[in-house]
Amino acid sequence: MHSLLFLCARRLVSHRPGARRALDLLPAELYPVLFRAAFLDGRTLALRDLVAAWPFPLLSFQRLLGPRHPRPLLREKPSKLCVQAVILAVVAHLRRALEDSCRGTRCRLRVLDMTGLQDDDADRGPEGMSLWSGTVALAKACIEVSKHQSECLKRGSKRRKGPSGASAAPRPLAVEVRADLFVNATSYGVLRDALQTGAAGPLRLKCRDFHAEELSVAGTVSLLEALEPAGVRRVDLRFNNLGLAGLCAVLPHLARFTDLLSLKLPYSNVDVRRLAAGTDAGLRRLAAQLGRLPRLRELNLGSSRLSGKLRQLLGDLQAPLESLELAFCSLLPADLAFLSQSRHAPALRKLDLSGHDFAENLLPPLRHLLEETSASLFHLDLMECRLTDARLEVLLPALCRCSRLRCLGLFGNPLSTPGLKALLRKTLVLPDLRLVVYPYPVDCYSREPSQPSSRWLFGAAVDEERFAAVNAELCRMLASSGRADAVWTTSLCRHGALDYFAL
Repeated sequence: MHSLLFLCARRLVSHRPGARRALDLLPAELYPVLFRAAFLDGRTLALRDLVAAWPFPLLSFQRLLGPRHPRPLLREKPSKLCVQAVILAVVAHLRRALEDSCRGTRCRLRVLDMTGLQDDDADRGPEGMSLWSGTVALAKACIEVSKHQSECLKRGSKRRKGPSGASAAPRPLAVEVRADLFVNATSYGVLRDALQTGAAGPLRLKCRDFHAEELSVAGTVSLLEALEPAGVRRVDLRFNNLGLAGLCAVLPHLARFTDLLSLKLPYSNVDVRRLAAGTDAGLRRLAAQLGRLPRLRELNLGSSRLSGKLRQLLGDLQAPLESLELAFCSLLPADLAFLSQSRHAPALRKLDLSGHDFAENLLPPLRHLLEETSASLFHLDLMECRLTDARLEVLLPALCRCSRLRCLGLFGNPLSTPGLKALLRKTLVLPDLRLVVYPYPVDCYSREPSQPSSRWLFGAAVDEERFAAVNAELCRMLASSGRADAVWTTSLCRHGALDYFAL
């Protein structure tokens, strides 16, 4: 339920001419609630007016629209038009300042913090702003303001001359834009130009999380070199097909990011099982480069085939990892044994071992690993691991020792309804377990194939009536146990929203 103050703000921003005149009379303390009301209702003109007169040095999307509010708009796919309205208002403010800085401006904005925009494509309509489109909009804005600055300087050099005859054009205001950037081959050119031309311009991009897909080694390196190093906390390079040689060429350029906490390199086309010449030397170089990232706490090597090489890759890290994602990495028992004995195990808060066949040889080291991580683990993914009821029962004693566990991913495993009920009953001892992403029970399929296919795993042949009955029974069990706050779901969308930085 909205407060009376918010309802009044909502009414005011709905009448733009009156609201525009009223801004001169309103105290600065009311601007945040007016901004939130305008954003919620899509009042783009009101947003532009508010930004034009913003009375604070900082405008932060997270503070104004983020999770501390009753309805966090950043989780609801923020409106593309609203985000664009804010960007256009900042551009207009800087253009005015460039054209006549002597006249001054009411706007005190110096930092626009747009970090935190979600990039989950699920359920995003055409009005939603994706991270990719937000990056393109910011890049174009930077280029536009830089061009306008050049034009103003040319005009000014003809009108104004200093004592020595040199140009005496006034220094324009500058606004720093903090953002998470997402780039692919389509948007590479515009972001490259923005980072290069806007480095010293009036609108300056400062990246927090950098995501790049489908780029060449040279393209990836050029963007990494163009980023301002301070403040970059994550680099995510996925689907770039870099290979081991490409990774060894890219990673040296990460050493300048002294604040880097998270490195994601999934789908990098690395397979140590290919006995090509130089593979071991390449792994040693890669391990050494990872060791030069002193603050690294999260590492994702998903879909790299690392059989028997985990000790070599993680051996040079300067500090224990808190998040390790090794989905579909073809790990061997020796890899899990190393991990359970390493200094990483007692520090891990997030662990993803999806896509491994936990048959007899992998099950004991996994159980030992869970025991070693039990004091710290918040998030565990064991999806598509061929866990049957019997195998899960072997793991349950170790799993139930993970007293801080909040999220458990088991989607895609051939578990039955009795197996799921047993899992629910036994994990009731975990007080913080709030999300379980469970598989469609095998007894809810119209027919059970001899070899599970991806079509079968993702529920194409599910008997909806049977499954609805199972889901209702699980909900009743949770409610009767006093755990109605826990979510048991087959939806991977809910699972995808969880992140290391949110733990």
